[in-house]
Amino acid sequence: MADTKAKEGLLQSLRNWGEHSVPPTLLATLITAQHMRPFQPLPMMFPPVLLFSSYLNLSGYKTDAAGTTAAWSGLYALLAMRRKQQFTQKFTIRGFVRGASLALCAVNVAGCGLAYVFGRREKEDRKE
Repeated sequence: MADTKAKEGLLQSLRNWGEHSVPPTLLATLITAQHMRPFQPLPMMFPPVLLFSSYLNLSGYKTDAAGTTAAWSGLYALLAMRRKQQFTQKFTIRGFVRGASLALCAVNVAGCGLAYVFGRREKEDRKE
């Protein structure tokens, strides 16, 4: 068991991350925690799409869900990076949640992007 885990590379680990349904749900939770109070309408458009992506993944559309998660995670990262944050605010709970969500966005873009690019659509392959 440990031998197979050691042979698994970084790219395969990222692809496996991108094929799970938990990362978009976790990111939606972090975004909601940041922007629900006070309510900010633009960032709050992201959690429903990410939760729908998790639903797609559980419905068997892993490749499409990975593409949706990668795209919307990247869009949220661009939106969040536009906001400036003072140095003292980085060491608060809110700053930690913001940093965690941006880190999760980066991992989602990499992992879900790999899962989307190298993924196969099983339902389309069966028709041929």
